[in-house]
Amino acid sequence: MRFYNTLTRSVVPFEPLSPGRVGLYTCGPTVYNYAHIGNFRAYLFEDILRRVLKHGGYAVTQVMNLTDVDDKTIRGARAAGVPLDAFTRPFKEAFFEDLKTLSIEPAEHYPEATAHIPDMIGLIQILMDKGYAYQSDDGSVYFSIARFPAYGRLVRLDKTALRPGARVSHDEYEKENLADFALWKAWDPDDGDVAWDSPWGRGRPGWHIECSAMSMKYLGPTFDIHTGGIDNAFPHHEDEMAQSEAATGKPFARYWLHCAHLIVDGRKMSKSLGNFYTLRDLTARGYSGREIRYVLLSAHYRQPLNFTFEALQSARSTLVRLDEFRLRLTRHAEGRAGAASDRPAWLESYRSRFFGSLEDDLGMPEALAALFQLVATGNRALDSGEWTPAEAHAVLDLLAEMDTVLAVLAPSAAAEADADVQALVAQREEARRRKDWAEADRIRSLLAEKGWAVQDTPQGPQLRRLI
Repeated sequence: MRFYNTLTRSVVPFEPLSPGRVGLYTCGPTVYNYAHIGNFRAYLFEDILRRVLKHGGYAVTQVMNLTDVDDKTIRGARAAGVPLDAFTRPFKEAFFEDLKTLSIEPAEHYPEATAHIPDMIGLIQILMDKGYAYQSDDGSVYFSIARFPAYGRLVRLDKTALRPGARVSHDEYEKENLADFALWKAWDPDDGDVAWDSPWGRGRPGWHIECSAMSMKYLGPTFDIHTGGIDNAFPHHEDEMAQSEAATGKPFARYWLHCAHLIVDGRKMSKSLGNFYTLRDLTARGYSGREIRYVLLSAHYRQPLNFTFEALQSARSTLVRLDEFRLRLTRHAEGRAGAASDRPAWLESYRSRFFGSLEDDLGMPEALAALFQLVATGNRALDSGEWTPAEAHAVLDLLAEMDTVLAVLAPSAAAEADADVQALVAQREEARRRKDWAEADRIRSLLAEKGWAVQDTPQGPQLRRLI
């Protein structure tokens, strides 16, 4: 496998620290609101990475943090007039619901920042003892970037304009704010009751120290891959790397993978522009998690993704065609259980192109091209009667293997239909059992009005979306 490493600015072979095992840290949500589709572009890229690694035979230990204490969550809790946990808990629950909607595999660990304050205090103390951190007059503790010469290595900062002693206390800031950053923030009245005791007085951790402490607790001082959106590279990931390596004297993450921005209709997503969407906004418009997942994974992760509603409609059409292809294969292969020896040699070329593309820096567009060429070839072969039932069965097996990464091929349309649609299907089946064909036809028409076609098969009714 090969990945583009932000640290080296090149595509390099992937060699894990431990043979057959991968430690993966993926920056998770700040739970002050519902995650938006830009966030989920990153989480989808990380899900594809995880699935490709697993398909390649690696045992993956993934850690995704939940940032439940920072500037944004505290402001939100104060504005709502509720304790911090009461404010963040609904957004945590919604996040996990959204992951299921998008068929994102769960990580092995979801550490919450508020549950790891002692780990952060311990890491800050090490930085103090080693001389990389200092306490300011107001009681806050800062990391001194001047005392760590490698600072700026990840994003290749020009430090000639550095003003020694300048500080920034905000969790998020721009590159122009090249200054010492807060590890521990002394309690401020604006923090309300959000504070913990520490050797430096009551206060709370800075955002950046949270990820360092939690990643090292679950993956060790050095691990394989750290990921996130490109907007996290600075300051967040740069600060993470600096404080972690200063504390341990060891490399932090060996590979850094960042996905590009998501834009909407060619413009930056913004509430002021009216083009800001959460996942729930899209499902409320009738789009399924499967359709949204397809759009979010379809572009290469290092290229900007232009999200449009036309792309969602196109995804719906594409998935309908894929469903119809799978249904044709299923009918042709019916009653013919395949065996490993049944896989024809010509099919291996599609498999190698698909997975070879993904193992070359997650080349999703090339992988999808291989899939669609297989579909086009398959439809022609089914039309002409070239394929045997065993060959159709082998193609179904390959589609199932491809779907261990894509997770958009196997889900049935029925799984996407809402309760009302499924209830109509059940009513139609009851009408057919009574041989009330007029009622069955009436319900079929109702389903069509709702955008669904129903096909009767020996395995029962099958739904598919109408384009």
